[in-house]
Amino acid sequence: MSDERDERDDTTDTDDAPLPGTPTSLWLATSESTDYGPLAERVAADVAVVGGGIVGLTTATLLAEAGRDVALLERDRIVAGVTGKSTAKVTAQHGLVYADLLGRFGRPTAARYAAANAAAVERVAERAERLGVDAGLRRLPAYTYTRDPERKAEFRAEVRVAESLGLPASYVEGVPGVDGAVAGVRFDDQAMFHPRRYLLALAARFLEAGGHLYEDTRAVDLEDGRRPRVTTDHGRVVADHVVVATHFPVFDRAGYFSRLYPKRSYVVAVRASDPPTEGMLYRDGTPYFSARSAEVDGETLTLVGGQNHKTGQGGDTKRRYRDLEATARRHFDVEEVVYRWSTQDYVSVDGLPVVGDLGPTTRNVSTAAGFAGWGMSNGVAAGMMLSDRVLGEENPWIDAFDPGRFARAAGARDFLSENLDVAGHFLGDWLSKPRKRELRDLAPGQGTVVREGTLPVAVHRDEAGRLHAHSAVCPHLKCVVDWNPAEASWDCPCHGSRFDADGAVIDGPAVSDLPKHSSDGE
Repeated sequence: MSDERDERDDTTDTDDAPLPGTPTSLWLATSESTDYGPLAERVAADVAVVGGGIVGLTTATLLAEAGRDVALLERDRIVAGVTGKSTAKVTAQHGLVYADLLGRFGRPTAARYAAANAAAVERVAERAERLGVDAGLRRLPAYTYTRDPERKAEFRAEVRVAESLGLPASYVEGVPGVDGAVAGVRFDDQAMFHPRRYLLALAARFLEAGGHLYEDTRAVDLEDGRRPRVTTDHGRVVADHVVVATHFPVFDRAGYFSRLYPKRSYVVAVRASDPPTEGMLYRDGTPYFSARSAEVDGETLTLVGGQNHKTGQGGDTKRRYRDLEATARRHFDVEEVVYRWSTQDYVSVDGLPVVGDLGPTTRNVSTAAGFAGWGMSNGVAAGMMLSDRVLGEENPWIDAFDPGRFARAAGARDFLSENLDVAGHFLGDWLSKPRKRELRDLAPGQGTVVREGTLPVAVHRDEAGRLHAHSAVCPHLKCVVDWNPAEASWDCPCHGSRFDADGAVIDGPAVSDLPKHSSDGE
């Protein structure tokens, strides 16, 4: 692996130059598609789970295996969202997290976070073996490293805390395949896998245990109470308990939009002659760098991730892919970029995910969110906690993830910073002068926001040359969306809602589409 110089490429970028690789994740490209039917009528169940990613499927399967009648609702297709676009490291090592958790929250909370994620690693390994699925699961070390000699003390402190919490941590001054690493934290016996093959097998197990799975079913409203109700675009589910496992807690009852901020990051899967087969790699910073190998169907690819930014604030997102490709080529002997994709994560302002009540006054509705890019372990742990909660069983970790903790001081500075950023974008976008770009100069595949009077309008020209216009006002909290050229989507810079080129919602917290604008077309 060559020495890293800079995260930006030296080449000149152009909008019309093709991006490298096929635009889909490795996991989606190498697994079967699903076609479970939508909800067709009013359904009664013990538990309704909204969301078919790793949290929803883990929770639903555990509950079905415990004898509960469970209905799982997915807006699109299961395991096709964030879970299907992960780098799929299943590890309790989340960068330099444990010394920070100890300082912010104290030893009991740090210990619970450590135990929950360590247990999740073992649960995935055990379950994959029991399912008998070819999920490509491998146990190997996970490394977080630095090339900065001045950070050695920081890394030693992280190891001391992690070891004291019972984690398999050790301090190293060299990382296999990384030139110039001067300090690192190594966690032994972590895991990586093929998330879709694992979770599609888990979905089959869920059905075998008596569960009911409905795809293409969008939840549009939620009523809590003694018997909560989920209203969808195909019917209604009435249950004793509802679990909202939608990545961001839609039907927000507790102001999560002010406590979780969205970030996007990018991945390229490359064919390289020197894949990192001895461990999973992570270098923290902005942007971070992540790498792991993945052997799928007899071929080994290298997954390189990074170029993170707040959603809707990424500038030229096509450039993000180009810079990531350049980074991959500096680290590895790359022969070809095979796949490219991006993903979105939500980060809690105080560094801990939330698992528990959807809101302080909400009855019989639970949620989990804010995994900060470490959802493969945190998501499984959340599923274990949520299922225990619904079953009325004690869980040793859940107190650490209590959503009510935000009333305390931890994270107050970050809370203020993130919400000032949101306010700045809201006011700046609404008070900015109307853009006067001529729409006839908008090339096929491009989009922009223009003004009609004071109203922001999102205009996209499709590949056939036709213009499509929608309101540019996010239906969540009225921020103005921005065009994302790499993904051909409209992204909200305030709270991370995303919409496809035709205005259909693809990421919450928004639950409704961008309305069509009456001047659609030329």
